[in-house]
Amino acid sequence: MLTIYDFSAMLASVNELSSSRCKEIKIMKSEVKNVVILGGGTAGWMAAALLSKTFTKVNITLVESEQIGTIGVGEATIPSLHFFNDMLGINSSEFIKQTAGSFKLGINFENWHKNNDSYFHAFGATGAGMWAAGFHEYWQRGVELGVSKPFSRYNLEAQAAYAGRFAHVQDGPNFAYHLDASLYAKMLRQRSQAQGVTRIEGMVETVNTDRESGYITSLMLKSGEQIDGDLFIDCSGFAGILIDKTLNTPFVDWSHWLPMDRAIAVQTTLTESPPPYTRSIANHAGWQWRIPLQHRMGNGIVYASKYMDDEEATELLMSSIEGDALTEPRVIKFKTGHRQTLWNKNCVAIGLAGGFIEPLESTAIHIIQQGIMQLVKYFPQYGINQYEVDEYNYYMDMDYNNIKDFIILHYKQTERNDSPFWQFCQNMTLPESLQHRMDMFKKTGRFVQRKDEIFGDSWLQVMIGQGLIPEQHHPLAAELPEQELKTFLAGIENDIQRKVRQLPTHAEYLERIKRL
Repeated sequence: MLTIYDFSAMLASVNELSSSRCKEIKIMKSEVKNVVILGGGTAGWMAAALLSKTFTKVNITLVESEQIGTIGVGEATIPSLHFFNDMLGINSSEFIKQTAGSFKLGINFENWHKNNDSYFHAFGATGAGMWAAGFHEYWQRGVELGVSKPFSRYNLEAQAAYAGRFAHVQDGPNFAYHLDASLYAKMLRQRSQAQGVTRIEGMVETVNTDRESGYITSLMLKSGEQIDGDLFIDCSGFAGILIDKTLNTPFVDWSHWLPMDRAIAVQTTLTESPPPYTRSIANHAGWQWRIPLQHRMGNGIVYASKYMDDEEATELLMSSIEGDALTEPRVIKFKTGHRQTLWNKNCVAIGLAGGFIEPLESTAIHIIQQGIMQLVKYFPQYGINQYEVDEYNYYMDMDYNNIKDFIILHYKQTERNDSPFWQFCQNMTLPESLQHRMDMFKKTGRFVQRKDEIFGDSWLQVMIGQGLIPEQHHPLAAELPEQELKTFLAGIENDIQRKVRQLPTHAEYLERIKRL
């Protein structure tokens, strides 16, 4: 039991340690009562919506200007968005109606493994394995015996997508959304303001910082209004007004692995019912997307300017679209990578201000969501503490790197060598973490999902879809007699086809929701 003396001595020791630690890491001792978000769009209003719903005693101000446009082409998502919407109390039907959205069961990759070849990356799990041996190992043995069908035949979401069918069912399909990002931001803005968020129209003239600590103290708008805050969230897009131009936070450049640095987007009318999947179509220096919404088709091209100029990219995109163009094509310049620290001093960068990974696997909104949710987890209510800042940055760095590796896989694992771009991709040196994962899978058939990693079965679908086939399989797969293996595989395939036939078409299901 502690005596008064012991407690006093311990307290003195703690205070001494805290004092030296404060000098070392510059802890901001004051409580965080005022949060200022710079920038609206998807990132800003997602942050405002969740923070205002979670922290009712914190004043939240969002500063944005109608004069500044938003990128607004992030119109495809992954299933993790369900969790975010659930926290806000947004159900799937409401979301679909208010964002003019459609359902997404995965991505059809065309011309990636080689020309005139395609495979499907679906969100749900493929087949059925056991704790020690995954389904892909039984499938691989079936390939050796000549009894396996293409890998996607054993995935419910892939088969439903190919059949143009969808419905909410308890055991699947696992799904995400296509959405109008501007409508999602509008929806979140209404919710945020109803929850007490103050929106201020204006453009930043000056960012004021504390001379000693370097912390941001206020934003001075061109109107002359000063916005004071304790914590600032930078959602100013590629401009990075706070995290970059004010705090000079270094940028980790990944363009030596992912040389894509341009995108062009254009919207067109629909020429058919929207399919429940995204299309990704590779070309000689990049790839094109097609994202179907209820009322239009989102089209775009992502490319490396070193291998294709803007004029050629625009011509290629416009010559391949279907339907009438609703907008003029616009070029978006970017660099792949992220800020070395996304939380620096009393500023947290969310969305494009923090970093960008090209939209190949629709992870932009996921990264925004992760940044916000981790901020909620480590919210500095009682003052900014470097321990929490470091944990936040560690987690976000890990998330960015896991996604980076997954995206690089698509470019590296290919048989295409028909252009200088694809020759570069085949010959580039990989991050050690990705090289190890690919080598392990090829040599042993083993795949291990890492902690907190968003992509699991997805790795298998992309590796196998792009021709990375293991040289061996788990010995348990060989324990199953050939006829039993054949029956096992056929049973999974037949069960999936039965379930698919019971689903309504995607168009029918969207109509049902619109009538609710």
